[in-house]
Amino acid sequence: MNYYFHMKYALITGASTGLGKDFAHSLAKMGFAPILVARNSDRLKSLANEIKQRYGVEGIVISEDLSVPNAAEKIYKTVKKLKLNVSCLINNAGYGLNGEFHKNSFSEESKMIQLNVTTLAELCHLFLQDMIQQKEGYILNVASSAAFQPGPLMTNYYATKAYVLSFSEGLSEEVRDYGITVSCLCPGPTKTEFFERAKMTGSKLIQSSLMVMTSEEVVAQGIKALFGKQVVKIPGILNFVLATSIRITPRFLVRKIAKMLNKID
Repeated sequence: MNYYFHMKYALITGASTGLGKDFAHSLAKMGFAPILVARNSDRLKSLANEIKQRYGVEGIVISEDLSVPNAAEKIYKTVKKLKLNVSCLINNAGYGLNGEFHKNSFSEESKMIQLNVTTLAELCHLFLQDMIQQKEGYILNVASSAAFQPGPLMTNYYATKAYVLSFSEGLSEEVRDYGITVSCLCPGPTKTEFFERAKMTGSKLIQSSLMVMTSEEVVAQGIKALFGKQVVKIPGILNFVLATSIRITPRFLVRKIAKMLNKID
């Protein structure tokens, strides 16, 4: 008997910090063996050791830069070579860029599209093949409350998250009859390293403490939504109200408010 094949695995991208790290802990606590994917192998190994000591579950480390083409295929081939049975996929990896689009490096903007959109979609496409054969599987794609609106000064980031939301909703309906659940988690501002990387720690968006949630809170609601087969989840009452109110708010006003919140003082 192959131990790895019969174990249930959860593959988590962006697992080295923030939401990804907390997803790894939560799923390991539920009995899933985590496949930890990110660039920083040292952080991943440290997390794998921590999970083994705490939950007695063996984690697998895959160090890969998801912002480059073919990363998804490399990950999938590694998983198949190890004969791991992935029944849960958490597409958490992603990042944002603050600033005027024409002034930002297009190389960085392009990497963001690759990571937030292309790699996410390709991982879904690859792992769905096995999930459909098994007639069981769970996919959680992490978008953002930004997915519901345009976002001046983070224009491309907001657009990538709009893709993730629309893609996830459509895909969830396609694969429902195969026994597969696809959910989309749309958190608002969260206490992670996201804002440091996006260079927007001085923005009004995160200065509003009423909107900022902890990573643990967001992950708990995401896990509950996924296994409760909820297609779209916006954690936090205030975030939910703001995201859904956009439907009845004039578009010019939505753009101006988003620009004000994303502006760095």
